[in-house]
Amino acid sequence: MVEQRKQNIILILADDLGFECLGCYGGKSYNTPNLDAMAASGTQFTHAYALPLCTPTRAQIMTGKYNFRNWKAFGILDPNEKTFGHYMQHAGYKTCITGKWQLWSYNPPSFEPEWRGQGMLPENAGFDEFFLWHAGHTEDKGSRYADPLIFDNNGLRRDTKGKYGPDLYAEYLLDFAKRYQNQPFFIYYPMALTHGPFMPTPDSPGWIENRHKGNVENFKCMVEYADKIVGRIMNGLDDLGLHDDTLVMFIGDNGSPTEVVSMLGNQPFRGGKGKSTDAGTRVPLIASWGNSETGTNVCDDLVDCSDFLPTMMEVVGTSLPSQAICDGRSFLPQLVGKRPNPRKWIYAWHNPLPGWSKEGYRLQEWAQDQTWKLYSDGQLYNLVIDALEEYPIEEDTEESKIARKNLQSVLSHMKQQQ
Repeated sequence: MVEQRKQNIILILADDLGFECLGCYGGKSYNTPNLDAMAASGTQFTHAYALPLCTPTRAQIMTGKYNFRNWKAFGILDPNEKTFGHYMQHAGYKTCITGKWQLWSYNPPSFEPEWRGQGMLPENAGFDEFFLWHAGHTEDKGSRYADPLIFDNNGLRRDTKGKYGPDLYAEYLLDFAKRYQNQPFFIYYPMALTHGPFMPTPDSPGWIENRHKGNVENFKCMVEYADKIVGRIMNGLDDLGLHDDTLVMFIGDNGSPTEVVSMLGNQPFRGGKGKSTDAGTRVPLIASWGNSETGTNVCDDLVDCSDFLPTMMEVVGTSLPSQAICDGRSFLPQLVGKRPNPRKWIYAWHNPLPGWSKEGYRLQEWAQDQTWKLYSDGQLYNLVIDALEEYPIEEDTEESKIARKNLQSVLSHMKQQQ
């Protein structure tokens, strides 16, 4: 009997790309044919949620834990944590990370110097190979786009002049997949795109002379180049004959920048990065798995970033260690057409302090489902009619009373664990 091949996993985390940017979610401002095709042939989740800023989302997605369990500071990942890289290594996978790191020693020297030299280094994060921007101190981060400053296992790269970072990250991803195509691999690709500064791409007019000149008008080119990169990855897997054996998941890390206004259907939609509303936390999530028989292409079940670790563990057919804490729930059933037992709620603990330029933030806790959202201060919103949370419920109806009771039980349960 021939042993069934273990499935490869590629997780792509877009930076500052809200759901309203993709055509498959009703976006009208940008051309995203590759992501739209990925959604049409795979599973598109309509109620996937991240946290409002990048480090909180990254800590949650990499460890499978709500942030009250392991939060240290912005730009810092607890060096004692186990990431999905470690767990995938233990499952016998070759592991790689390419793209953006930014989880060690984030602060400049003059701000909260006690965090200098703190956090997790990429070589300790469970990845056999890394190819990363911002793997060093903040003042050394350099460009992530044109002429990028990139570190790999051997140190600083010296061959990036005249090149475009996102091209190099994707090339490294496909090269890793080619080198390890005969054994199972896990690749984590936290993209640089579409985070500011809003720089031209190689497809932008005047790329050569203007490649270091930022303008928010470049956001359109950046979104479309991110889509192009996804297409390049999917085509590369086809060329390697790996399409049927590779689960590719694409998710955003938070909402789009607040400087950006896009068209969602016939309505303008301002990005909500940093905000706890749908504009800041509701993100695109698309999964494509050539070897699976998917259920409904569009899935309304709730997913949050703690769910990726248990999903990956179920895909590879292993369990987390008995002592490991994981707050997530696998969404594998939704990917393979089985009858799922979906989440009834998601919970968020968001506090980006301490952190450079984060002085205006504070701790926020909330629980929500597809319709209702309750904050720990008692504010309740109906997201179906008030997605931007402008009108808190002042007088409960019978329906809102039930929602408030159910979501308050979630908040109380989580408070007991802190």
